[in-house]
Amino acid sequence: MASRSADSRTGIGSSPTIDAVSLAIIEQLQEDGRRPYAAIGKAVGLSEAAVRQRVQKLLDQGVMQIVAVTDPLTVGFRRQAMVGINVEGDLDPVAEALTGMAECEYVVMTAGSFDLMVEVVCEDDDHLLDVINKRIRTLPGVRSTESFVYLKLKKQTYMWGTR
Repeated sequence: MASRSADSRTGIGSSPTIDAVSLAIIEQLQEDGRRPYAAIGKAVGLSEAAVRQRVQKLLDQGVMQIVAVTDPLTVGFRRQAMVGINVEGDLDPVAEALTGMAECEYVVMTAGSFDLMVEVVCEDDDHLLDVINKRIRTLPGVRSTESFVYLKLKKQTYMWGTR
């Protein structure tokens, strides 16, 4: 039904086709990642064992992850920002350095006004300033940055590919 690239970071290769039943299982887990396999099986027309096998296969193939998602505000991270970065030369070393920073939640190579877009989650404005000024801007190859501070998050979902 829906085809996925094997490496979402590069777009190279292709993964196995995800059939309608696997998509239905994924939807069930997106609604509640702790939903019992028996309940999922009932919803999608499979046995508990068959659901368990399919979920394990989806995990092994890297099609999905099952994780706890927190609200940054409720766990002490009051400042979020998207940082656009322009790089001189090769993007890879800068992108790799950013992926090593705990505050960087997403690191994306882009086409357009910026070479990289990075979502940063920090405790407060001082923490954000430190991350941008002393850690991101000092990376070799970083030419410039532009920060987009989040004032209020209106929508955040994890329903990609199923609805």
